[in-house]
Amino acid sequence: MDLTDRFSCHRAVQARDARFDGRFFVGVTSTGIYCRPICPARTPKLENCRFYPSAAAAQQSGFRPCLRCRPESAPGGGAWRGSSDTVARALALLGESGQHDEPALAAVAARLDVSMRQLRRLFQQHLGASPVAVLQTRRILVAKQLIHETRLPMTAVAMAAGFGSIRRFNETFQAMYGRPPSALRGRSAGQADSAAEIVLRLRYRPPYDWPALLAQCPVLPGIANVAGAEYRRAVRIGTASGTVRVWHEPARHNLHVGLRLDDIRMLADTLARVARACDTAADIAAIDAHLAADPLLAPPIAARPGLRVAGPWDPFEAAVLALLPPGALPALLARCAEALAPALQLPGVTHLFPAPAAVAAAGLADLPAAPQLLQALQALAHAMARDATFLQPGSAPVGARLATLAGFDAPLAARVATAVAGEGDAFCCADPALLARSSAWQPWRAYAARHLSLTEETPCAV
Repeated sequence: MDLTDRFSCHRAVQARDARFDGRFFVGVTSTGIYCRPICPARTPKLENCRFYPSAAAAQQSGFRPCLRCRPESAPGGGAWRGSSDTVARALALLGESGQHDEPALAAVAARLDVSMRQLRRLFQQHLGASPVAVLQTRRILVAKQLIHETRLPMTAVAMAAGFGSIRRFNETFQAMYGRPPSALRGRSAGQADSAAEIVLRLRYRPPYDWPALLAQCPVLPGIANVAGAEYRRAVRIGTASGTVRVWHEPARHNLHVGLRLDDIRMLADTLARVARACDTAADIAAIDAHLAADPLLAPPIAARPGLRVAGPWDPFEAAVLALLPPGALPALLARCAEALAPALQLPGVTHLFPAPAAVAAAGLADLPAAPQLLQALQALAHAMARDATFLQPGSAPVGARLATLAGFDAPLAARVATAVAGEGDAFCCADPALLARSSAWQPWRAYAARHLSLTEETPCAV
């Protein structure tokens, strides 16, 4: 949405149009508060409204989050995605790092081969705020969601949101809201053990085809399964390991996420991983409208509104699943999977997917797979054991890095890179005519590929 078109933005706010929820935020100069477009409060006058592409931009301009519409509950912002690969990769890297400070930003800039000045310029251009402001806003909004949706003690909330100390946490909320964080929680809310399951919500813009998304999620013995309409799996991210449950609440347009982690400091990054895996940030109406302009895609889009593209739960796991045939996976898991602590286990979820070092140390020659694939897997495991960021976004494309490893030819490298990418434009196709036609589908070719893969013919993959 063009935020310079103030009249259109204001009409969306007047209509409380859910299609724009998360796509922009409105700061109200008469109150000093910023809101979602769907806020139930009385619509402010146009002359009192300032429109921002992100919550961070509104907060950086001096507005504080609305306590009524709760900006932390908005679907992930996705309107800018596809316009800046660098910003998308930077946010993904920050989400994987478990760090939310200036040194982490410097490391991300170096990884992407851009200067900090250039990274700041791109964030300002596409998100309307500096990288530091984006990270600070993320901390505050995650903490606010935890205060509203859980009974975690405030010390655990501060740690989970990435605050360095409870003192800093209290000072930030006192400065922003004029009250301590405990005052934002209802008086009836008690305290809970931080080791228990934490249930949070992830909002999305409807429609959302949950059964189709569920069908894309990997099912792995002892590691991930589907129970009814619920997805359960083990996760490992940063310093944390644990389990995740995800189920759908269509009436309220959100997913419920149940988390058990052995390191609560990684809660925000784990929730961000779930959001990417479940594609909750997609502006699906805009994507479908763009793709439906092609007569080839219009019928499947009309037949399957709200079709999402599942992202990878873990880059190394996604690469292994793309490399090995299904028959070889149980043997690999039986040999290398790591047992979860009993307190973290779920029914049918007892182990973590093998770490790269475990696969690198294992003998794979007897697995039922082609020798080239086993050689490629062994080479990738060694590369990941040496450098955990090998499959993360960087200045060199993942496919080019994979092509330098033993066992990887160009088609295999492209296939694995597409599986690992988890991006809206990820596309792998061997049909020259379809590949040429797909240029008009950018930057949403992964969604086109997903629609085509569900038709009678499957000329491309995602």
